Amino acid sequence: MPKITTLKEKWDLLINKLTNQFADGDELNIDGVIYLVGVQELGQGHRAFKKDEKMNLMHIAICKLLEPYGYYEFDFFDDDGWPHYKTLTELPNLKPGEQTVLMKEAIVTYFESISYLK
Repeated sequence: MPKITTLKEKWDLLINKLTNQFADGDELNIDGVIYLVGVQELGQGHRAFKKDEKMNLMHIAICKLLEPYGYYEFDFFDDDGWPHYKTLTELPNLKPGEQTVLMKEAIVTYFESISYLK
């Protein structure tokens, strides 16, 4: 099997794996993957989340995903076990396509770091 090297190839592989594992037939999109990262980082397992909790999960995920890029740094866990991050550097003004590439790259790097993508 040829080595997967491009971001697109890695992204497609990741979406395939995650969709097969977590989605009921509908292919996951980038927001769905970010949500899964948030659930993983919260570490409380899969459960029903309220709307505001879902937004907080997305925020946790984005902070975690962009932490290696120097934008955020883990700060503390609150009394409910939710992680909090502090902003180190403001995100640059990126065009929507550039934002998507940055997030896809960060997501692929995250899943490689936890050995989900090999």
